[in-house]
Amino acid sequence: MKKNLLTLLLVNFTFVYLFAQNQKDMNNPLLAQWDTPHQTPPFDKIKNEHYVPALQFAIQEAKKEIEAIANNSEKPTFENTIVALENSGALVDRVSVILSNLNTAETSPELQKIAKETSPMLSEYANDVMLNEKLFQRIKNVYEAKNSLNLNTEQGMLLEKTYKRFARNGANLNASQKELLRSIDKKLSGLYLQFGENVLNDTNGFLLELQESDLQGLPDFVKEAAKETAKKKNKTGYVFTLQAPSYIAFMTYSARRDLRKKMFLAYGSRAFRDNANNNSQVMKDIVTLRHQRARLLGYATHAHFVLEERMAQNPQTVIKFLDELYQTAKPVAEKQIRDLEEYAKKQGFEGERLERWDYSFYAEKLKKEKFAIDDETLKPYFKLDNVMAGAFEVANKLFGLTFKEVKNIPVFHQEVKTYEVYDEKGNFLAILYTDFFPRDGKKGGAWMTSYREQKKLNGKDIRPHVSLTCNFTRPTENKPSLLTFSEVNTLFHEFGHCLHGILANGTYQSLSGTNVAWDFVEMPSQVLENWSYESEVLASFAKHYQTGEVIPQNLVQKIKDASNFMEGYATMRQLSFGMLDMAWHANFMDTIGGIEDFEKNAISKTDLFPVVSEKISTSSAFSHIFSGGYSAGYYSYKWSEVLDADAYELFKEKGIFNKEIANRFKEMLSKGGSEHPMILYKRFRGQDPSPKALLKRGGLL
Repeated sequence: MKKNLLTLLLVNFTFVYLFAQNQKDMNNPLLAQWDTPHQTPPFDKIKNEHYVPALQFAIQEAKKEIEAIANNSEKPTFENTIVALENSGALVDRVSVILSNLNTAETSPELQKIAKETSPMLSEYANDVMLNEKLFQRIKNVYEAKNSLNLNTEQGMLLEKTYKRFARNGANLNASQKELLRSIDKKLSGLYLQFGENVLNDTNGFLLELQESDLQGLPDFVKEAAKETAKKKNKTGYVFTLQAPSYIAFMTYSARRDLRKKMFLAYGSRAFRDNANNNSQVMKDIVTLRHQRARLLGYATHAHFVLEERMAQNPQTVIKFLDELYQTAKPVAEKQIRDLEEYAKKQGFEGERLERWDYSFYAEKLKKEKFAIDDETLKPYFKLDNVMAGAFEVANKLFGLTFKEVKNIPVFHQEVKTYEVYDEKGNFLAILYTDFFPRDGKKGGAWMTSYREQKKLNGKDIRPHVSLTCNFTRPTENKPSLLTFSEVNTLFHEFGHCLHGILANGTYQSLSGTNVAWDFVEMPSQVLENWSYESEVLASFAKHYQTGEVIPQNLVQKIKDASNFMEGYATMRQLSFGMLDMAWHANFMDTIGGIEDFEKNAISKTDLFPVVSEKISTSSAFSHIFSGGYSAGYYSYKWSEVLDADAYELFKEKGIFNKEIANRFKEMLSKGGSEHPMILYKRFRGQDPSPKALLKRGGLL
């Protein structure tokens, strides 16, 4: 009797405790049901202290889901194993995506600390799933029976991808090998965060403080932005930073060669200085661990592992591709630099050779003289709000989309804007966030990301929440944010990624939207850049911010004429990045010596300027390949350019807003990764892609 009473009391206590714990968890906004418009994240309620307990709870629940799948007594089927796995861990995704995105767009020392704490937790959870023997056996059973399952194309792709994901991430390893893999992944997750933090800290740690007498050559819009920066930093005079808008403008216009050199060396030595932010050992550790991981899984190098699932398939194809472009571009680039040096000497340059910190300054002068065009002339026509409206109009004409700005959706920073996206029938498609200006807590560059990806679940189409993030010049007291034409291209590029996510129409999240082969993902974004050069498109949004005057046709023609300016040099620069990436990842290195010597050996044949004697590194701040998902994949920018030029040639032939072609393009984007990218591309284009269109467009033929 006493024993039964004690048992009853314990059961009641456990129930009360679990109920209280559940209530506590549900008070955490990351775990609660969201009553926000379209179930968008309640950024106004999320606090740093919510992340760790939310993730702990989410992982605990996800593990229960995995165990239920692995221990299911029923025969393994596509639905009870593959689809069930696909739909598991949704809460982990929700919490980790918000944390990861904010750690790049609006971070702080506290948030960085949280990211470091949770990264090993996520890595361990991922390995618990991937290395679950019972789960993999069920997946394997379904995979081996695939020919008798009568699956459609998308289902077949999900099964294929699921099996390979496990097989390629250690499911076939023995127990000791699995433990080693866990250790490697845990170390890598921390190193990726450390790399990014070091770059951000070193970028934010440099300021160039100048007075009026130091501003020779700088146009008014650059001075005004530098004065605003000084005011924000509580400095006097003018302040330039290593953030892209400030750095690029200074290097392009400053007549002070000594200061250009100072800025260049500061930029080139980010995370490579003798301080706590130095990435030298971090890079070596990342690459060593990646190669060890690849070897453990049976691959010759990290590049062999990565490329097996890309269109290129192997390092040899990538290296051959880069070399073929190199052979075409090198003589063109060398002539362009010789011509630039001759021009510089006519302008009073007294050195023997142009240095790297001279390129942008003299290239801009030559472009202005040759085409009577420069950023100062063009910027007044490219008010940021107008450019965004122009991109929206292109999406409307191509795909029937409309964008409605809304004010009732919570945002993570006051500068972020939100839009509801609708199709031509008025159906809701997506939420778009836009975040355009640099901040100390925001990494440099431009990118698209998602807070929720599209999928179909229980008969309901779950629509995506995507974000377009850039680092453009802020508005000042006297002027709105005005873009360079290069920044206009950047906005269209990232908006192209957003459209890939917005138009997603798949069943499974892991195959939806931008979840495609990495060397295909840049194709839609680069295709969209083409519309920013078209007269019809420019006339719709390129209007003087003061007078409302539409950009004159002669300026439009000059933009087109200048589009190939120094294309040989630009191609060589991109190829050098691709070659450096492959040097790090396509060769197994037991020991890695000095970073500078390594880089010199990797890309010296692409050098068009004298070697810099000071200590600098491209790799130390090369976030794309060390913390951004492009390892052994940077070549994909040029690879996608081939597809982009070939695809846009069809639009040029049929009409840039031809509805039939636009619908075929939309269909390709909507499929995401549900079919092989080359099959999707050839269905759209009607033929294999040809590099001739790219070489012709770049003036390299």
